[in-house]
Amino acid sequence: MQALDELIERAANAIDAADNERDLEQLRVTYLGKKGEVTALLKGLGRLPAEERPAAGQAINVAKARLEERLETRRSALNSAQLGARIAEETIDVTLPGRRRGQGGVHPHTQTMQRIETIFRNAGYGVATGPEVETEYYNFEALNIPAHHPARAMHDTFYLEGGAYLLRTHTSPVQARVMEQSQPPIRIICPGKVFRVDSDMTHSPMFHQVEGLVVDRDISFADLKGTVIEFLRVFFEADLKVRFRPSFFPFTEPSAEVDVECVHCRGAGCRVCSQSGWLEVMGCGMVHPRVLEMSGIDAETYTGFAFGFGVDRLSMLYYSVDDLRLFYDNDLRFLAQFR
Repeated sequence: MQALDELIERAANAIDAADNERDLEQLRVTYLGKKGEVTALLKGLGRLPAEERPAAGQAINVAKARLEERLETRRSALNSAQLGARIAEETIDVTLPGRRRGQGGVHPHTQTMQRIETIFRNAGYGVATGPEVETEYYNFEALNIPAHHPARAMHDTFYLEGGAYLLRTHTSPVQARVMEQSQPPIRIICPGKVFRVDSDMTHSPMFHQVEGLVVDRDISFADLKGTVIEFLRVFFEADLKVRFRPSFFPFTEPSAEVDVECVHCRGAGCRVCSQSGWLEVMGCGMVHPRVLEMSGIDAETYTGFAFGFGVDRLSMLYYSVDDLRLFYDNDLRFLAQFR
């Protein structure tokens, strides 16, 4: 009986010291398993005198029940401690704001396009769109650029298989379509994607253009100059100097290139403007009478002006970016700056 009491005390101390389920299970096997120490005592009852067996068996069974109860108590304590630790670890503060999915930003070209559209809508212009896959007629001939015209060399064109259709090289075909379908007064801009066989640090095979068209009675070059100067002032939010240089476009006559005072150096000369102090931003001119006539508008009664500029170039100038390809590399470090 003394050996039994020592065994029970030793087992109880070991059970109380167990700090995980695995050690507790090992103790159960050690003391109560098929080859455990308490089980061995039960199997040894046969070696005792017959009159001692009942008392010894009862004592061993009581000790076994105490150990089983001790094991279950310790197991419950370990489970409660484990559950408490898990609850503490996974506690949610319901007063905190919920986790929200991060939102992306609007691409800088899109922001520039929206800015341009807002400026012209506020000035009373409508916004017209047209197909990106065009015919040669609307892309060239309706704009006074026949098949033999040398100006076609200015447009490195993507022709689709068969040659009947092409990817438009400018948004001017939209102007021709609008003039065919409506009569003056016309006051629109035509934003959209255009395509040319070109790719370097300042050009992309796909880029964005905005063309403007105004047709009405008594429209003059002075109206064109006033519109362009005011647009550039509002867009760049500065009173920049603007100059008009004589140029040539088949669909306008007279025609001009428009330069604006360099937004980086304010005319002092820098790398961006090649030390000239000026940046070319658009082309413009009075709508050629033949373009009006081909669209069914009486050139004797109506006159008009048109202008066109690259949205991508204005984005580069407005955001001070020196390589056009950065806008298309999908680098989140770059794009995140424009949110």
